[in-house]
Amino acid sequence: MIKNILLYTLVISCSICFGQREKVLNLPDFDKHRFHYGFYLGMNKNSYKIAYRNSTIGSPDILVTSSIGFNVGLIGDMKLHNNLNLRFEPGLMSNNKTLTFNHIDSPNENETVREVNATFLHLPIILKASTNRINNIRPYVLGGMSYNHNFSSNETNNDDNFAGKFRTKTHSIMYEVGIGVDIYLNYFKFSPSIRGVFAIDNELVRDNRSPSQWTDPIDYLGTRGIFLHLSFE
Repeated sequence: MIKNILLYTLVISCSICFGQREKVLNLPDFDKHRFHYGFYLGMNKNSYKIAYRNSTIGSPDILVTSSIGFNVGLIGDMKLHNNLNLRFEPGLMSNNKTLTFNHIDSPNENETVREVNATFLHLPIILKASTNRINNIRPYVLGGMSYNHNFSSNETNNDDNFAGKFRTKTHSIMYEVGIGVDIYLNYFKFSPSIRGVFAIDNELVRDNRSPSQWTDPIDYLGTRGIFLHLSFE
C-alpha cells in the first residue's frame, strides 16, 4: 500500500516538474521578419446555395451533390503588427458537383442530371489575427475577400441546358473566414486551419430561351464550401 502511494506520488511529482519546465522554442525569430513566404495544400467540400423564385414550372427541387476537391497554392505574408498579418494566397481550387433536378418529370438522366466541374483561380486577400505565441503554438482567426476565375464555367458556350450544358459565370467574388493554429516546428511553421468560403454574387447563367425548367426556377446560385487548409511556411 505504502509502495503504491510512493509510486503515485513520484509519478505525479515528475509530471508536475515536467509540466513546469519551460519548453525549447522552435524558430524563435520567425515572427520578427516583415515578410515570409510558403505554400499550402488542402481539400474542399464545395457546394451551391440555391434560392428559388416564383415559377410557373411548379415546385422547384434541385439536389446538389459534391465530391471532395483539392486546393493548392502559394503564400505571401506581410506583418502589419505583432498580432496582425496581411496575406495573399493565390492558388487553384477544384471540385465536381452533380445537380439533380427532381422537379423535372423524366426518366431520362440527360434531362434531370447535370455534371458541373469547377476549377477556380482563387486570389484571396486575407487578414490574419493571432494570439500571442504560447510555447510552439499560436491560435488565430482570419477573414478576407477573393476574386475567382472559373476556368470550367462554360459562360461563353452557346450550348445551354437544352443541349446538356449547365453554365455558370466565369468571374465571381467570394469572402472567406476561418480558424486555425500555427505550430512551430524545427525547420518550418505548419498551420492547419478550417475555412469557409461563400460567393457574394449570383453565379448562374440562364438558358438562351424561356421557359427553361433548369434555370427559370433559380433566383440565386452561389458557391458555398468548407475546406481544410494546410500551410507550410
